[in-house]
Amino acid sequence: MIVYAVGELLRQWRKRRGLSQLDLAIAADVSARHVSLVETGKSTPSADMILRLADQLHVPLRDRNQLLLAAGFAPRYAQRPLDDAALSGALDAVRRVLQAHEPYPALVFDRRWNIVLTNRAVDPFFAYAAPELLRPPVNLVRLGLHPRGLAPLVVNLADVRAVFRSRISRQLAAAPDAELAALYEELLNPLPEEPPAQPVDADVVIPMILRIGGRELRLFSTITTFGTPMDISIEEIAVESYYPADQQSAAYFTR
Repeated sequence: MIVYAVGELLRQWRKRRGLSQLDLAIAADVSARHVSLVETGKSTPSADMILRLADQLHVPLRDRNQLLLAAGFAPRYAQRPLDDAALSGALDAVRRVLQAHEPYPALVFDRRWNIVLTNRAVDPFFAYAAPELLRPPVNLVRLGLHPRGLAPLVVNLADVRAVFRSRISRQLAAAPDAELAALYEELLNPLPEEPPAQPVDADVVIPMILRIGGRELRLFSTITTFGTPMDISIEEIAVESYYPADQQSAAYFTR
């Protein structure tokens, strides 16, 4: 395993964000010379300076801890299990969001798209997936795209795959992750025989269209995250809420 100095790690994050040393210096209110000295190891930054630069580079909390460790400082951000008592207030808020969204589906997933929580409206869809795909941790991408998962139900599968591909590509560009990259390789690498996306009648958002019991359900989704997380586990979860895109789909859930 390669161990990088803090200056090299900061340089990698700056390059990943497409910023020059001057850009970062202006954003962090420091001199470009100081940024240069930090990156080359000629100046040892304080913990506060590391976090100031990391904040401007939008470095995830997990990686901010790695920057601090590389400079010889203690990690600043905890990573508690989601069932830890300290996170009970945040998780209670998430459960309220899930419950309030019923009768429409909503779920919570982590940074690797493993499902953490669901509301009751999600449960019936699990019945269409093979048992091996439902063994914890249940991965949302694999569940949605695997031939033994929900893929046979998805009318516009190419569209849905393209959305997943775009989202995870952006995620990997923002913060590389070996396990997430492996998931991309498994399910999202474009295939030579992959059929093109079919035109979908939509004016605002591209829905996911499911064919269940002879009827089509058209759903679109929104993503909710915590705005000011200080715990790694909380920062890395997101709530995906699905909404009916037409009256017929709404009636399916509200009947």
